[in-house]
Amino acid sequence: MPFKPADNPKCPKCGKSVYAAEERVAGGLKWHKMCFKCGLCQKLLDSTNCSEHEGELYCKVCHARKFGPKGYGFGGGAGCLSMDTGDHLKGENAGGVRTNGACLEPRSIAKAPPGEGCPRCGGYVYAAEQMLARGRAWHKECFKCGDCMKRLDSTNCCEGSDKDIYCKVCYGKKFGPKGYGYGKGAGVLQSDPYANGDQAPKTTVIDTASIKAPPGKGCPRCGGVVFAAEQVLAKGREWHRKCFKCRDCTKTLDSIIACDGPDGEVYCKTCYGKKWGPHGYGFACGSGFLQTDGLTEEEISASRPFYNPDTTSIKAPKGQGCPRCGGMVFAAEQQLAKGTMWHKKCFNCAECHRPLDSMLACDGPDKEIHCRACYAKLFGPKGFGYGHAPTLVSTDSEPTVTYTEQLPFTGQKAAKGQGCPRCGFPVYAAEQMHSKNGSWHKRCFSCADCHRSLDSTNLNDGPNGEIYCRGCYGRNFGPKGVGFGLGAGTLTMA
Repeated sequence: MPFKPADNPKCPKCGKSVYAAEERVAGGLKWHKMCFKCGLCQKLLDSTNCSEHEGELYCKVCHARKFGPKGYGFGGGAGCLSMDTGDHLKGENAGGVRTNGACLEPRSIAKAPPGEGCPRCGGYVYAAEQMLARGRAWHKECFKCGDCMKRLDSTNCCEGSDKDIYCKVCYGKKFGPKGYGYGKGAGVLQSDPYANGDQAPKTTVIDTASIKAPPGKGCPRCGGVVFAAEQVLAKGREWHRKCFKCRDCTKTLDSIIACDGPDGEVYCKTCYGKKWGPHGYGFACGSGFLQTDGLTEEEISASRPFYNPDTTSIKAPKGQGCPRCGGMVFAAEQQLAKGTMWHKKCFNCAECHRPLDSMLACDGPDKEIHCRACYAKLFGPKGFGYGHAPTLVSTDSEPTVTYTEQLPFTGQKAAKGQGCPRCGFPVYAAEQMHSKNGSWHKRCFSCADCHRSLDSTNLNDGPNGEIYCRGCYGRNFGPKGVGFGLGAGTLTMA
């Protein structure tokens, strides 16, 4: 029996057998390694860039050239105009067919019915290449300025009144306002838009007072009817947008800078301050500046409203009114001190009449309020180092410490256990000092033995209810013996 070799698949390119050592597979067919190349540009292919069409191989670029969409942005990448069909890669054979059998038939744009295709070329516009403007679809290639042919997109496309599309510059030249500063940018005189015989539009100045409104219902300035498209509201009345400006300087106003004057007019903030604001040193033009706007003192006093209320005109029940004048205290003017209500006008120091607030007021034992300085002069501790007494200097060889026992004030003592532990008199908030044994006067807050003034850093509460400095506390209640009391190395049994 004669030998019959096995049938091997044939290469579609050359028609010869393809063996396993050199085969390449694409489109269900097997190819030689050297035949596995593009049918147009003859570029060798691999599995990553191979495209098969009707038994022919193409690289991705040539496949897009021959069978992909055409026009602006296709074929050669975004931003590139490509209508390339690969004609320059064709062979010289008749009929436009290469020796490898790749057919290169040119594609033409089919014309659409009138009014349905691209407004510029009239051809059918498919979804892959359409651009929308004026409610119609354009080819990407045709979507360009009608004057300078600049490529357009959705950000710089302007639809003209002649049913064409333009870039912003050409649209401004053709349809925009003309004159100094228009057309080609500020600073350029461009006034030749009507060289083709067009007539420039006429500017009409609208008289807002031409249609008079009933008295009290129209614009407060011109008296005309105010329609919804031009109304501006101020003081509950409707103004024309044209009339809504400062009465004095005619500056155009808005809701932020408009000030309603007492004469029923509107002003800017500056003119309102000059006309109706306070006048004199520090007003209207900034602190430190004298601004009277040409007014005399008599004119200023006459035009400025001033009212000096009498706080005693309405008497309050006994013990319920202002402690100083006895008048009724209302919520708008009340000041609180020690649980009583004062008028703002009466809330000042009883001695120097300095105006007070909640931080400066000191309640005195005489049921009055004082500033801190006057409180210290009247009720504070006296003597060496206090108040305004001069410094005491001793010229004797042996200095002596003098301490004069003085009561902070005279009057009724506090209930037992509620006053100062040392003097027994009431302790008010402006002078109290705290320890474990209670609240003390500032002048009583001193060591019981050496009378040294104390504070929270050197205070020691004794078991007998008194307070001491550290040294005296150690002498009275500290441990005794060698090394205690007066320092290490000292024997003291005092």
